[in-house]
Amino acid sequence: MGFVRTQILIFVGIFLFHLVCSYPTPPMNCTDTTRLCTSYLAFRPQENQTLAVIQSMFDVLPGDITVEGNNHGYVFIKKNCSCLSTTKNYATNTTFTVKSNEGNVHDMVLGAYYGLAIVPNTARKAKVGAVVSLRLFCGCSSGLWNYLMSYVMMEGDTLGSLASRFGVSMDIIEKVNGIYNPDNVTVGDLYYIPLNSVPGEPYPVEIGSPPAPGPAPPPSVDSFSADYVNHKAHVPYGWILGSSGFALAFIVLSVALCIFLRRSCCFTEVERKHAKDLDGKSSHKFHILPKPSFCCASGRYMCCKAGDVKQTNGDSSNHQITIPKALGADVFDMEKPVVFTYDEITFATDEFSDSRLLGHGTYGSVYFGLLRDQEVAIKRMTATKTKEFMSEMKVMCKVHHTNLVELIGYAASDDELFLICEYAQKGSLKSHLHDPQNKGHTSLSWIMRIQIALDAARGLEYIHEHTRTHYVHRDIKTSNILLDGAFRAKISDFGLAKLVGKTCDGEASTTKVVGTYGYLAPEYLSNGLATTKSDVYAFGVVLFEIISGREAIIRTEGMTMKNPERRSLASIMLAALRSTPDSMSISSMKDYIDPNMMDLYPHDCLYKMSMLAKQCVDDDPILRPDMKQVVISLSQILLSSVEWEATLAGNSMVFSGLVQGR
Repeated sequence: MGFVRTQILIFVGIFLFHLVCSYPTPPMNCTDTTRLCTSYLAFRPQENQTLAVIQSMFDVLPGDITVEGNNHGYVFIKKNCSCLSTTKNYATNTTFTVKSNEGNVHDMVLGAYYGLAIVPNTARKAKVGAVVSLRLFCGCSSGLWNYLMSYVMMEGDTLGSLASRFGVSMDIIEKVNGIYNPDNVTVGDLYYIPLNSVPGEPYPVEIGSPPAPGPAPPPSVDSFSADYVNHKAHVPYGWILGSSGFALAFIVLSVALCIFLRRSCCFTEVERKHAKDLDGKSSHKFHILPKPSFCCASGRYMCCKAGDVKQTNGDSSNHQITIPKALGADVFDMEKPVVFTYDEITFATDEFSDSRLLGHGTYGSVYFGLLRDQEVAIKRMTATKTKEFMSEMKVMCKVHHTNLVELIGYAASDDELFLICEYAQKGSLKSHLHDPQNKGHTSLSWIMRIQIALDAARGLEYIHEHTRTHYVHRDIKTSNILLDGAFRAKISDFGLAKLVGKTCDGEASTTKVVGTYGYLAPEYLSNGLATTKSDVYAFGVVLFEIISGREAIIRTEGMTMKNPERRSLASIMLAALRSTPDSMSISSMKDYIDPNMMDLYPHDCLYKMSMLAKQCVDDDPILRPDMKQVVISLSQILLSSVEWEATLAGNSMVFSGLVQGR
């Protein structure tokens, strides 16, 4: 066994050394920089690399991953492949999140992607949470085949075995890769396999099913099956019945004890409030981190009074928990989030290192952190922002939806306050729309843009209509729409959210004007009336950004360099739509459509989305649709776009993954 392990380590070492020293197969050359095609990458994941990990590594949706049969252990990743204008090579982009502080980024990426990545020659030290922009080997077919697949030659592979495995001839593989001697192939080299059809089978999201009720199976299929059967044959039935009765009594007593402990630990009014919470979508379980401490956790509730919080691990002097006085026992109407220590927060963020900084929110900076083995986003605020801190806490404790960022917990010191939320691996929608290549992102396809818009609309619809107390967000913008590892959108930053009060004239909330210029509705600017229709206006601006790739405020140079003109995107897009009476004349809007989509979108669907955005930014709030109507319209546009994409499957110009339904 030790000898085999040694041989494996030697092989892995030689393999990695080979990769580090050189790239035996250079990227495939290209000439047409407008070329975009669908390509595949063959990847053999390790045991701990789940579907979510693979999605994150390759920046793809679940539907972009297929599985090879015959126990080869490979998955096939569908990626958009494009011709880089700088190097005139085919490549596709992705991002890699560093998981360890040990070693350097170069070696870590090589080990993770097994030769599929074009890694920059850098020895930068690895830092947990750092996001590395990468390019991957890919290729576009010359037309004789539908797809090309990037494949790294492994031990035991030959051109003959690959030809048989993927249903192509050896001659074709040799021709594509310029191989003159079929015996002269090297382990670790990358080759392109031509394909006529999509490789593999759909990824099994749910593997296996629960066994049917019946006798308990033996501990092991091979070594213990005979002993188990023989033993069962000699056990007296009376002993079996007695044991069953004893087990049943033990279960009943355990359940009774759990109920007693729960009632004694939790607030007496929690059950009453839980009974009232019957709106369906709020039946969300808090994502409690592993090893919960400081509070008594009972299912969905963290139920401990602020005054009862004590450190139980015996080193309270080093891990003091500070709770703001405003956080009394009656602050949270529903769930109580987990309380973390200041020491935990500083350790999780590497003492708020600049390398962990994700960005700046409305009222504080946001850092990436590893907290109890979970990736989190930590918003850091000064103690002077207690009002905003409490506002965001109270809202996030009450609203739970798949398209809203989830609150995990909080922490506080004498001078600072911290909100701990779920981490969105792909960052903000803003970073993917505005100059994405310089920020290390692949441009979003049309289907992905529609899906993101629909996700965000559903999140807004939820807080407008489906919560027990309705809210207006007041700061909807692309930087507050975050994307998870599968590019699904979640609305964040509830620091400005307000309850929507009911008046005889409808819903309204009178406050001082807050928010971001370019997204503010006219009536909100003039009289400070924040309503759900104010959010609809801001969402219309977001739709215009998704279509155009431009920011909400566009700075254009005036007559002199000292007088730049600031124009709202909404006014520019509305002017463009006035000269576009129908979808047949959409070409007149070409200068206002994001060039990163490379004209790969259905004209009628883009026109419908433009008209929906136009309705959302109407000067008269009464004429704007509500978010329920927006969700319905975007759902129809998405279905039409999927049908349009299906018509392109035969010419290899498919550029997005399968859309995941809700």
